[in-house]
Amino acid sequence: MIIDLPSTTTSQVNSKLVQLREEGGAVTLGRVLTLVIVTDDGSKTEEAGEAANDASREHPCRVIVVARGARQAAARLDAQIRVGGDAGASEVIVLRLYGPLASEGASCVVPLLLPDTPVVAWWPNEAPSSPSKDPIGQLAQRRITDSAAEKNPIKALEQRRSSYAPGDTDLAWTRLTLWRAMLASALDLPPFEAITEAEVSGEADSPSTDLLSAWLAAYLKVPVKRVKATKGQGIVDVRLDRPSGSVELVRPDGAVGTLTQPGQPQRRVALQRRSVRDCLAEELRRLDPDEVYEAALRSLAKVARNKPAAKPVARKADAAAPVEPAPAPESDAVETLAEPLGSEGADTPEAVKPKAKAAKAPKSAVRAAKAGS
Repeated sequence: MIIDLPSTTTSQVNSKLVQLREEGGAVTLGRVLTLVIVTDDGSKTEEAGEAANDASREHPCRVIVVARGARQAAARLDAQIRVGGDAGASEVIVLRLYGPLASEGASCVVPLLLPDTPVVAWWPNEAPSSPSKDPIGQLAQRRITDSAAEKNPIKALEQRRSSYAPGDTDLAWTRLTLWRAMLASALDLPPFEAITEAEVSGEADSPSTDLLSAWLAAYLKVPVKRVKATKGQGIVDVRLDRPSGSVELVRPDGAVGTLTQPGQPQRRVALQRRSVRDCLAEELRRLDPDEVYEAALRSLAKVARNKPAAKPVARKADAAAPVEPAPAPESDAVETLAEPLGSEGADTPEAVKPKAKAAKAPKSAVRAAKAGS
């Protein structure tokens, strides 16, 4: 059931929720948390709402969607209440804010929060530079962002690192759960040797690839290279070097991976790219700070970014070309050969003398022949 409340107030929305509860619609006492979604009004609002509905089947909650509309319009609040089959296992309140209200989302959210329940804030697209200092972020125990959904994912990940506060997390990190579990289980098998070096390849703008590289650097304490993959989506290949051979996990198609390691048969493992709803449901399982994510963020600076090998080789060849000794003799040889063919150098005195000496030799020979005769 969907109920529209155009040009309304938060008090009227609360009154309507109480009425629906008394009529047997939604059971508020069964909600375990309040999920606040902050996004711009449009198609992205519905996508985020659908992901929250699916996650609510595992975590029954009240979902408050703050959809920011046109800033130039008159101040207005349009609300929509969804319960029953249109809200999954939750009750959804969509607040569309226009004009000056678009920047006052926190004041509109506070009257609708469930009492004595945790608050989780989620920015499915563009997130503030410092989520913990955002007015809505200050209301929440957990703050979820998604750097992969922003215009510049790598820059957004660096921003998450510089502004990190306990309770922050990123769905780019949640997408690594299967990769981290598979790599950790591979190292539990013999031979039990220390890792000497690691390399992770993936798309150039994949923040998950950067976070996986940083996680390896933080806990293996070895040099880690982050390489741009020539094909594939997201993370493509992870290689861990050991004295007896390398442990390699490759996922070229974004669905099925292949694990190869010395002394073990090659295995195919499920490594499909995770959906937003799966990652959101996983993040809602915990409300405490994620120390492992924090350690990965702090280790981003330890990762070495490798460039394609062709470029450095080309630069070395270009730099060596000017010092080759071959061109000078070739130039002299060309000029020497050109002189007898009527070049400018042939008219110089230095060029004439060899010709004169060459001409005198036959005359002296003739005189000697006449004297002898």
